[in-house]
Amino acid sequence: MKVQVCIIGGGPSGLMLSQLLHLQGIDTVILEKSSRDYVLSRIRAGVLEHGFARLMREAQCGERMDREGEIHHGFYIAHDGKLDRVDLHKYSGGNSVMVYGQTELTRDLYEARDKIGGKVVHNALDVTPHDIASDKPYVTYRSGEEVIRVDCDYIVGADGFHGVSRKSIPQDKITEYERVYPFGWLGVLSRTKPVSPELIYAKHERGFALCSLRSQVLSRYYVQVPLTDKVEDWSDDAFWAELKHRLPAEVADKLITGPSIEKSIAPLRSFVAEPMRYGRLFLAGDAAHIVPPTGARGLNSAGSDIHYLYEGLVDHYKKGDDKGLDGYSQRALARIWKAQRFSWWLTTLLHRFPDRLPYEDRLQSTEIEYLFSSDAAQRSLAENYVGLPY
Repeated sequence: MKVQVCIIGGGPSGLMLSQLLHLQGIDTVILEKSSRDYVLSRIRAGVLEHGFARLMREAQCGERMDREGEIHHGFYIAHDGKLDRVDLHKYSGGNSVMVYGQTELTRDLYEARDKIGGKVVHNALDVTPHDIASDKPYVTYRSGEEVIRVDCDYIVGADGFHGVSRKSIPQDKITEYERVYPFGWLGVLSRTKPVSPELIYAKHERGFALCSLRSQVLSRYYVQVPLTDKVEDWSDDAFWAELKHRLPAEVADKLITGPSIEKSIAPLRSFVAEPMRYGRLFLAGDAAHIVPPTGARGLNSAGSDIHYLYEGLVDHYKKGDDKGLDGYSQRALARIWKAQRFSWWLTTLLHRFPDRLPYEDRLQSTEIEYLFSSDAAQRSLAENYVGLPY
C-alpha cells in the first residue's frame, strides 16, 4: 500500500486529520489496533473549545454537533458552601465552549470517513514505524498471519500515551516531562437530567467534584478518590452520597440520581514529550502530551496539533512550502505548555492534596477569593478555558 500520510491511531485526532487532508486531495490511511466498536465505547471529555468546533465544521463533520451540542457561556465553581459563576462570554471577548460528547464526535468523524471512502484499518496488530529518519519511511502491521507494508511520505503518531509512535523515537532524541498526581477521578455516567445547565467544579474539604453533562438526559459526574481505590469499592449509592456531600446544599437537593451506565477511575497526570517531530514522524495528541482533565484541555490540545499539522501538510503538498512542517513542534509545544500551565493551576486550585500543609489550604482559599474579586483573574481563566488562539 502507498499513501502520502500514514496515521497511526483511529481516535478523534487521527480521524480529524485524515478527514481534513482527504478534503484537500491528500491520500491517507489510518491504522487502529482496536475495533471500531471499542473506539466508540470509550467515554471521554465533552467540552470543546470554539477553535475545535470550527475544525469540526471545516472537516464537514459539524452538522450534528451544531444541532445537538450545547453552547455554554459560563460555568460555576462551588466553594465554602456557595456557588460563584465564571462568565466566559463576558471575560473572553464573546467566546464560549461547546458541550458535545467525545464519543458522539468520534462517531461523526467515522461516518464522514465512510461517506467519502476514507481508508481506516481496524484491528491492525503489531503496528511498527520503520526508517523514520529517512526520506522513505514506512509502516508495517499484521492482519491475521499477513504482514502488510504501508509506504508513505510522512507518519503521524496519534496513538495515545501508550502507543508505539513515541516509543519509536530514539531515547536520546526526546525529552519527557511528567508529573503524576496522587489521586484519580471516579466518574459515573447516568441517564438522568443534569443537576445544572452549566458545569459545576466543586472544591470541598472531602475532595474535588465535578457536575458535567453530555445532553439534557445524560449526566457525567466525578469525585476525587485516592489512587488505591477501585471501581468495585464504590456502589452507585455510595457514589451519589459522596457527591452530595461535596456540593452546596442548594445543588445537592436538586440532584437526580439513577443507575450508572458506566463507571471508571481515571488517574491524573501531566506529561509532555519534546520535540514532537523526529525525521518523518510527527506526534499529535496524547502521544505527545497529557493534561489532567480539570481544565478540559486534553482533546482540545490535540485539536491544535491537528490544526498545525494540517496546515503544514497542505502547504507542503500544495505549495512546496515546508515552513509549517519544520516549525510544527515548536509551534505546537508553545501552545501545549500554556495548556499544561492552565490545567496544573486549576487542578491545584480545586483538589485536596494528601499531606498538604495548613498553609497550602489557606493559599487555596485565598486564590479563589482573589479570583472572584478580580476581573483580570477571571479574564485569564476565561480566555484559557474557551481556548487560546491557534
